[in-house]
Amino acid sequence: MTTPAELRPGLIGARVQRVEDPRLLTGRGRYVDDLRRPGTLHVALCRSDESHARITGIDTSAAARAPGVAAVVTAADLEGTFRPLRATSRMPSYQATELPVLAGATVRYAGEPVAAVVAEDRYLAEDAAELVAIGYEPLPAEMDPEAALDPGAPRLHDELTSNVIVDREFARGDPEAALARAAARVSGCFRMGRKTPAAIENRGYLAEYDEGRRILTLHSCTQVPGIVRDVLAEVLDLAGQRLRVVAPDVGGGFGAKVSLYREEVLVAILARRLGRPVKWMSDRREDLMSTTQAFDEVVRAELGVDEDGAILALRAEIVGDTGAYSVYPWTAAVEPVQVAAFLSGPYRVPEYRGRVRAAATPKPPTGAYRGVGRPPAVFAMERLLDMAARRLGMDPRDIRRRNLVRDDEFPYRAPSGLVWDRAAFTECLERACDTIGYDELRAMQAAARAKGRRVGIGLASYAELTGVGSRIAVAPGMPINTGTESAAVRIDSTGTVTATFGVASQGQGLETTLAQVVAEELGARLEEVEILHGDSAALAHTTGTYASRSTIQAGGAAMVCARALKEKVIEAASHLMEAAPADIEVAGGVIAVAGTDRRMTFRELARAVYTEMGRLPREVRERIHLEVNGVYDPFWGTTSPATHAALVEVDPETFEVRVLRYAVAEDCGRVINPLVADGQVHGGVAQGIGAALLEEVVHDRSSGQLLTASFVDYLVPSAAEVPSMEVEHLETPAENNLGGFRGIGEGGTIGAPAAIANAVSDALGVDIEELPATPERLFRLAGGKRP
Repeated sequence: MTTPAELRPGLIGARVQRVEDPRLLTGRGRYVDDLRRPGTLHVALCRSDESHARITGIDTSAAARAPGVAAVVTAADLEGTFRPLRATSRMPSYQATELPVLAGATVRYAGEPVAAVVAEDRYLAEDAAELVAIGYEPLPAEMDPEAALDPGAPRLHDELTSNVIVDREFARGDPEAALARAAARVSGCFRMGRKTPAAIENRGYLAEYDEGRRILTLHSCTQVPGIVRDVLAEVLDLAGQRLRVVAPDVGGGFGAKVSLYREEVLVAILARRLGRPVKWMSDRREDLMSTTQAFDEVVRAELGVDEDGAILALRAEIVGDTGAYSVYPWTAAVEPVQVAAFLSGPYRVPEYRGRVRAAATPKPPTGAYRGVGRPPAVFAMERLLDMAARRLGMDPRDIRRRNLVRDDEFPYRAPSGLVWDRAAFTECLERACDTIGYDELRAMQAAARAKGRRVGIGLASYAELTGVGSRIAVAPGMPINTGTESAAVRIDSTGTVTATFGVASQGQGLETTLAQVVAEELGARLEEVEILHGDSAALAHTTGTYASRSTIQAGGAAMVCARALKEKVIEAASHLMEAAPADIEVAGGVIAVAGTDRRMTFRELARAVYTEMGRLPREVRERIHLEVNGVYDPFWGTTSPATHAALVEVDPETFEVRVLRYAVAEDCGRVINPLVADGQVHGGVAQGIGAALLEEVVHDRSSGQLLTASFVDYLVPSAAEVPSMEVEHLETPAENNLGGFRGIGEGGTIGAPAAIANAVSDALGVDIEELPATPERLFRLAGGKRP
């Protein structure tokens, strides 16, 4: 006789094909732009062509008379319809900036929206927008973030005391004294250029207002429907039950869709005012100039080591270019402060000082992007380690072996105050080197160099904090609790299972992995589990998807609910099958009494509980309602370490860089689905290759105009630039969260830029201090000139 225990699917850890792929890969996904509502009006935005200017006048009369135009609105027309929006922080040095829905008296970056034209279709709206006349009086502007810090620099916000939005320092010990006694000191000015996430789906929003029920619904390609709902309720002065935010299928986010955007507020206001659905969809040019950007960090750092390569001290001055405004709710501190917090990486750094300042400049705001602060931090630290190894005549692998936090040192407190829990730091280094064949590659490299080939090998090790609980703010000083996640799991009257979450998938396979967790913990069949997500009305409180938290927080909430629901199933089954609860087994959708042939399906159980009167005593029926709501909070965070190894070759004529081989070894704790985990690594590394070699948002240094306004000028990697990857998952179960999971969604983008920079430096024998390492920059470096 086959028992339910033998039918147990073992779904956690199984290579299950993604259940959402048949829908998404056959064009049956439902994205914001796929949503059609009768009577929908469309918005076109008139954006500033000045980077910093006073608005002297706006003439909308010709646009208002254009065919099909329903309304033309400016900041003056919106006065009194919403409350001011400011991203606040508890940091003492932080200066908050007000984010206007439409620019009023002043524009602060080229591309800032000034007026909105609402028409019967997007084409008519765009035509009418060309008729809006806006007058500007240019104001002084400082595009360089370091120069913008000077007290005499033109202020971007008159109400602030300076352009310094954030000023914070992390310190431990006396790094200056430790550097003075170091056997070797290396330093550099490391810069990662400005980057845009370039999600396949541009931002878009559709708002509709039901006047009869007085309910406003916003369909948004957001990662954080709960956060957007909460802030819109405050900004628009609406009760929570009168406002719903729904994230349908989302075509990539990478952190850029975790903030509230002014266009979301705008379409919500217009839908209520005009009594019709209102949609805004950005085109690629708008997306490149208005979606939050990332990086643009300058790290001036110095590292001191003893004669054996042990780190003695690290110090750094960090300047982050945060653009014109603080993003809500993460603030302008979200990236630059985390550069300083994570700069020491997975290494023992006894003495440290890192000062970070964030500068306001007339550019689009920067915000969260996959890795948030860690790509620049890892780039700087890993370059310093390679430079120190070269100075001492050590192999780059050996200096990392010498300094990685050892197993007997966990939990380890980093100098910024971060605490690393037990994870496979050294094992990741060894596994990555074994996987790529490090020793063999060194031998091959020597032979290739003898033939004139420029071949280089690069390593990069890092640690990140994932699944951050309520004890730590995701963004420094941010007052919003983002540490918990809610879920609800129920068995309906037909016996099928529905699990609802507040997270919002952006294409990373949550419908599969969460279904695996629920099915495994509940004992259900995978195909009978339906995952609902991305709807602020589904649960009392939620935030969304960001900071590598979905597996840990949502997976934990799934386990809490599924386990509690399983107890109810067992209690009901024990009454129905007249057996002790301890004898009831549940697995694979079958409920049975151990050692007997008595069994029933979930459908049969549900019919007995919900439909067949008299099967259960009244008091049992009232107690056993097959639905559970739960909340999970990991409280702290979970460490996810990794090592990346890259082999590159640089063309001596064109200085084109080809990535020949790439290996990743990462500790992601208990793996739910290796296929999904591999996909996360592959996609992250591809984006990291873009940051290392290709992608850079460029603004004119004098006018502030965007010079990379299309994919002709802003280069993203294609399949030709991304190599096959060898990925190894080390599974050290996390001891501080319910599932033993660790987040991995951001790791590829964190390690790849540094590993490739080290490989290119190794190939050319030059110090790479600026990314992307474009052929022009490499040509200049090879000629002894900096760009």
